[in-house]
Amino acid sequence: MNKTIGVFAHVDAGKTTFSEQLLYHTNSIKQRGRVDHRDAFLDSHEIEKQRGITVFADQGMFSYHDATYYLIDNPGHVDFSPEMERSIQVMDYAIVIISAVEGVEGHTETVWQLLRKHNIPTLFFINKIDRTGADVERVLEEVRADLSADVCDITESFHQGEMKEELIEFIAERNDILFEQYLEEGYQKDLWLHTMIEMIKESKMFPCASGSALQDIGVGEFLETFDELTVTHYPKEEPFSGRVYKVRHDDNGTRITFMKALSGTLKVRDEIGYGDKEHEITEKVTQIRVYNGSKFKTADQVAAGELFAVVGLSGASVGDGVGALKEKAVYEMIPTLKSKVIVDSSVHIKEALRCFNILNVEDPSLNVTWEESLQEIHLHVMGTIQLEVLKQVVNERFHFDVSFGEPEIIYKETIDTTAAGYGHFEPLGHYAEVHLKLEPAERNSGITFKSECHVNDLTIGNQNLVRHHIFEREHHGLLTGSALTDVKVTLLKGLAHNKHTSGGDFREAAYRALRQGLEKAENLVLEPYYHFKIKVEIDQMGKVLSDIQTAHGSFDPPKTEGNKAVLTGKVPVATFMNYSTELASFTQGKGMINMVFGGYDRCHNEEEVIKRIGYNKSADPEYSSSSIFCSKGQGYTVAWDQAEAEMHGL
Repeated sequence: MNKTIGVFAHVDAGKTTFSEQLLYHTNSIKQRGRVDHRDAFLDSHEIEKQRGITVFADQGMFSYHDATYYLIDNPGHVDFSPEMERSIQVMDYAIVIISAVEGVEGHTETVWQLLRKHNIPTLFFINKIDRTGADVERVLEEVRADLSADVCDITESFHQGEMKEELIEFIAERNDILFEQYLEEGYQKDLWLHTMIEMIKESKMFPCASGSALQDIGVGEFLETFDELTVTHYPKEEPFSGRVYKVRHDDNGTRITFMKALSGTLKVRDEIGYGDKEHEITEKVTQIRVYNGSKFKTADQVAAGELFAVVGLSGASVGDGVGALKEKAVYEMIPTLKSKVIVDSSVHIKEALRCFNILNVEDPSLNVTWEESLQEIHLHVMGTIQLEVLKQVVNERFHFDVSFGEPEIIYKETIDTTAAGYGHFEPLGHYAEVHLKLEPAERNSGITFKSECHVNDLTIGNQNLVRHHIFEREHHGLLTGSALTDVKVTLLKGLAHNKHTSGGDFREAAYRALRQGLEKAENLVLEPYYHFKIKVEIDQMGKVLSDIQTAHGSFDPPKTEGNKAVLTGKVPVATFMNYSTELASFTQGKGMINMVFGGYDRCHNEEEVIKRIGYNKSADPEYSSSSIFCSKGQGYTVAWDQAEAEMHGL
């Protein structure tokens, strides 16, 4: 049986030490490492050793009883949440580590919400019970209040299939059939055990144990229990399918694609496809690697349920389905800041871009872009710690120095009214015309496309070409040049010429139609928001509510838990991104804050942002809202507000 497990925690809760203990207990490593001693097996990168935090989601392997475990130790700092979310997609089970002293912290809630979104069965381990101030009961109450009421303490109530009364009743209370059976016939060990295993797998209950990873208290017992309560079933007889969750480059620059097999088997020299159905790429696997830490062994074949890496796929990206799985993963942990790369003058900017494009393959959330007009490299980040780490990564891997501009908010744009857009592109020897309808879409839905164009006007192939150009890149809005989003695009009509229409003509016509439609619509600037949860003493609630209002946020009716106030709501990232420092200051570190990206909404200071960015819609080198027509062998430009009169299809 193959099981992929992920270990998660708020930074400094003891996650990596716990993972090291699991590997040590199963003889996978001979010596237990420690983060503070810089010798942890799973924090093998120099950056992780220097900083004492997990930055990369690295994996170890161990065998226990009749199961092979693939253990992924995930980053605990919020700046590296995208790395964590990518690995969640291949998890069978998760273990969340919580400090018995600090309890549920901000990032613990972020982790929990992600695990619930992806429906990953979860167990808890309350760590550091040897520390001064540890209080397991208090932390258990916090977990039940903040995360789930379906958490049960199994430290003393479950051992080798035997259950104590409190656990028997806990399970019966959550299963109607079992409850009736319990009243009529009493407890039956095998039935209860089978039910408990199913309830954990279905995320209907979340077992919790306690101990100390550093002192090796309770870890061995937890592993025994975990092994007994977790099961996986992967179909090995079906065609091969898998999911890419990580891409790396080794010291020789070879592209290594990490994936999990979800069904079937894969052998060296097999050909596998990836990408969407319309643009599927098929390539041959030239090598299969099974990693344990930074080391690997080659294998001739792998089967469903296994984690491995392959050489030979030149374009598969993180989140791609491979083989029979065509669906691409969707990620929620999206950076809200952007920064420009400042490159040392001794390094050619295009060489720096090549290196950053390699990093972008490994971490697509960076969204590395080349701004031609400015001759600058821009990227997206979660926070300043990530920039510090990127600086070290570039120096270590590519041997040159970079710094970064002050991070700025990533704005987006949308429309508030419906408009039709027309684009015509007909310089001598070219021809294409596109008619689009643009409509406002639900917030945070992105761009959608459909065609109502008749095949008599435009072939299916050319209609698909228009669709491709709508999705091939982020399009600039008119107000700030930020990415356009939340728009329904409908292709109404299109025209081509048998002789003169050639490659790129429909790109020009589609872009011009889109831009002309934006000129006629009402445009809005959007900014990123946080969903926040803040817990403070009741007498501090007034100040926090005032701060939220000052930050242009909104809040739900406050709730109280004993002498604590719990505040939830929504607030712009721009005004609240540094609030955790302020909260820690006036609560003497006792206030708790959890901020999760909550999507985009109306910008609270639109005029100020437009003025500051200073985008000139008429001087964008990549976009024009004018159309080009041809007369007597000469192309001529017609401004957007005059173009409709000359369209051939109207």
